[in-house]
Amino acid sequence: MANYKELEGFGVQTLAADPDSAGWIGSIFYNSTSGTFKTVKPGGAPAGTWASGGNLNTPGTNAAGATAGTQTASLIFAGDRPSRVTATELYNGASWTTVNSMSTGRNSLGGAGTTTSALGFGGSTPAYTGVTESWNGTSWTELNDLNTARQTTGCGSSNTAAIAVGGYDPVNVTGKTEIWNGTSWTEENDLNTARYLINNAGTSTLTKAIGGLSGSPVANVEDFNGTSWTETTDINTARQGGGASGVQTSALLFGGNAPPGNVANTESWNGSSWTEVADLAIGRNSGGNTGAGTSTSAIFFSGTAPGGAATEEWTAPDVIINTLTTS
Repeated sequence: MANYKELEGFGVQTLAADPDSAGWIGSIFYNSTSGTFKTVKPGGAPAGTWASGGNLNTPGTNAAGATAGTQTASLIFAGDRPSRVTATELYNGASWTTVNSMSTGRNSLGGAGTTTSALGFGGSTPAYTGVTESWNGTSWTELNDLNTARQTTGCGSSNTAAIAVGGYDPVNVTGKTEIWNGTSWTEENDLNTARYLINNAGTSTLTKAIGGLSGSPVANVEDFNGTSWTETTDINTARQGGGASGVQTSALLFGGNAPPGNVANTESWNGSSWTEVADLAIGRNSGGNTGAGTSTSAIFFSGTAPGGAATEEWTAPDVIINTLTTS
């Protein structure tokens, strides 16, 4: 009978610790520390799980977040906590710390950027507003308003590159799209399906608009190329007001409201299709507007869950290590 080296052309490697990179997928190795043979299989979103993080100091709903933040460096600002507030909190991967407040208290606003370079825009005070504020890591500064005052969502990489997507203005549900260049907002082509409470992933010029509310929750997904929107594959569960993270080709959608109530469903996008993966521990909507991170490392905070203070962290390993057994 042929042995492994004769079949594969090389022997089984001996390692002191399990590998954690995708380059090992398909390999068999001997772990000298545990004294076992193991194999490396693909990980990624289908292998991901949610775990509890630190609770917010000021719980609530309809806030915004730094969409380009990470699981260990996130920012939440404004929202209904319990009424419209200016509160801002910073997350370090374990706990939330209250930092300098925004100038204008509001809910249902858009957010973009990182913990040191963020942007908050639009919302309701309760009058619809286009107020835009920039965060430099220490304090907020008011800049030029949106062209159309409205409740909105958005995403972007910093306080100089953001997008405001759809929303609700004083007249109706809108598909208006505006791009921020660090100084002013410029109108671009509207969404094909006007809606609000949208989940956004990506950048200011390569954006994914997922689900939302247009009379009732929709499953529509559209991609933005910097100029116009194109319809792409629908999500499995139509919903509004959840969270999303990642980029156009690799995204994660989680939570939201799909009548008759909130859902904990998580869906992963691989560039061609949406797949149901592990659920949130708590079904909720109207959280931090969107998630921060990627499809393999994300965070979701606040919302209509009991108390509205909960934080959950998503982790999907690159690889799965299985121990081989013999009989």
